[in-house]
Amino acid sequence: MRNASDIPAGGDVCGSEIRSMLQPFLLLLIYQRPGHGYDLIDRLAAMGVADVEPGHAYRVLRGLERERLLTSSWVPSDAGPARRRYELTPQGLADLRTRMSSLDRFGRVLDAFLGLWKETSSRGDALAVPRT
Repeated sequence: MRNASDIPAGGDVCGSEIRSMLQPFLLLLIYQRPGHGYDLIDRLAAMGVADVEPGHAYRVLRGLERERLLTSSWVPSDAGPARRRYELTPQGLADLRTRMSSLDRFGRVLDAFLGLWKETSSRGDALAVPRT
């Protein structure tokens, strides 16, 4: 699998693919350690998922909360106003486990696909597409 370090700075992992992965990414980060929105956005960036718009992240978080996969509560902050802190529910953990199983299978398929691309593309122009 690719690591965050494999993605170029400002890396163009396609935006729509990343947006579709925000739910499991956020569930995993919250499972790892509950946090508030901007903390989660910073942690996404550390994973290589940069440029997540806060409004979009908060919409996804609210949707996960409506699905009862997360709960949130207001927590006072020493450095400003209270912040909404998100935590995983038991239902959220069950959902995360299901998603991770599917993503693991998808990751193996993607690894095989990328390996095939590396093997094929290393042959250079020997496999050039014929012109019609």
